Amino acid sequence: MRKSGILMPITSIPSNYGIGCFSKEAYAFIDFLEKAGQSYWQILPLGPTSFGDSPYQSFSTFAGNPYFIDLEQLIEDNLLSEEECEECDFGDDERYVDYEKIYESRFGILWMAFERFDKKSEDYVKFKKENAWWLDDYSLYMAIKDSNDGNPWTMWDEDIIAVEKEIIKECKKELKDDIEFYKFIQYEFYKHWFKLKEYANKKNIKIIGDIPIYVAFDSADCWLNKNLFQFDKETNKPIAVAGCPPDAFAKDGQLWGNPLYDWEVHKKDNFTWWKKRIKQSFKLYDVVRIDHFRGFDEYYSIPYGDETAINGHWEKGPGIDLFNALKDEFGELDIIAEDLGYLTDTVIKLVKDTKFPGMKLIQFAFDSRESGNYLPHTYDKNTVVYTGTHDNNTTRGWYGELSNKDKEYLKRYINNDSINKKTVSKAMIKTALQSVSDMAIIPIWDYLNLGSEARINVPSTLGNNWKFRLLKYELQDELAEDIRDLMELYERL
Repeated sequence: MRKSGILMPITSIPSNYGIGCFSKEAYAFIDFLEKAGQSYWQILPLGPTSFGDSPYQSFSTFAGNPYFIDLEQLIEDNLLSEEECEECDFGDDERYVDYEKIYESRFGILWMAFERFDKKSEDYVKFKKENAWWLDDYSLYMAIKDSNDGNPWTMWDEDIIAVEKEIIKECKKELKDDIEFYKFIQYEFYKHWFKLKEYANKKNIKIIGDIPIYVAFDSADCWLNKNLFQFDKETNKPIAVAGCPPDAFAKDGQLWGNPLYDWEVHKKDNFTWWKKRIKQSFKLYDVVRIDHFRGFDEYYSIPYGDETAINGHWEKGPGIDLFNALKDEFGELDIIAEDLGYLTDTVIKLVKDTKFPGMKLIQFAFDSRESGNYLPHTYDKNTVVYTGTHDNNTTRGWYGELSNKDKEYLKRYINNDSINKKTVSKAMIKTALQSVSDMAIIPIWDYLNLGSEARINVPSTLGNNWKFRLLKYELQDELAEDIRDLMELYERL
């Protein structure tokens, strides 16, 4: 069936505490989705973020972001007071997140809640037991990291880096309260998230979660699973790191810096770690979008220490073996393959063999800098069409950067000579919705026809990303009705 959804990061939800979270405004957004005739809400990764605030660089692939915990729920649970929350400085810009102020305030207020929390409660004890397989490692990692001034694990004492039993035993004893604090944070995160997800599901709205193909170097995943990655056994540093080669959008390529997997090791134990990751992802989400899917076919390997991605080369990935192992374990999985960019025949074959829907971007169809073919008449039904993603400019901002030649081609293709910066977003949305793709996902900023000020991320840059927030008045019933009319017109209700 033809369906549609809206892309909106949790961080972009309006709230009273400086950043979007699982608050009443998130529930109001689900109500908005229902009014707008939507079937999906796509979000970005939910993990705790590290330096740069990117959701694609997390301290754990299994843990949740403490910024998303609803402080108002903690007030209702008598763990905090309104006055205590109001005294915190979360920043005063309603449009953009101030991550420095959020970091400085959020953990202090959560410690206050933790100190009042009943740590013997039945639900909490049950949560710790059921999630001990990842929760114990993550909480220990964060506690040790805090005791080392926030430095990554490669800068800790050698015995701790090597995970020596006796020193780890000492750490657990000395950092007992800090470890428990991080377990409490995860308990609250999961409790609040599952409550919100249940609300969405009851309204027949499915959550599309997003997982990066790679994990962060500064993470519990790498510290405790060094054998799963391409690390130098003597220095514990990566031999090579992940990224993308140079193209028309980035002349030096993209240097992500994530450690690369040792796929031979993963294959030998039948992809056990990946099975755990996928199982946890489907607890959190209804549909899982895997970022940079082509890395499973071939991955770009950049020598560790290089300052750009220019000297990288392609290596063979696990291919269909990984997905056969997942299918044997879980059966058919509702996965979206992010297969954007330059695609080789082998990547195309891998996506086809998995039967996962790939992605199509309307912006790419009319941008001559993009080498692939994304013209709507070439789509098949088993695809997910977007105007753009979190890595693209807003459609209005993108149009302002487009060459005159590309603008003329766009007008000819969709048979609309009157397109300008005020009308381009709706024209592109209609083009996406009328395509044959079974699923259409439109970013909220395009429905609002916002410009580059609403851009979420500029790849390979630091310091000014992941900040955009909606204002409370922007999600009006009139907009929901307009969106619903489009759903009826293009049979996506």
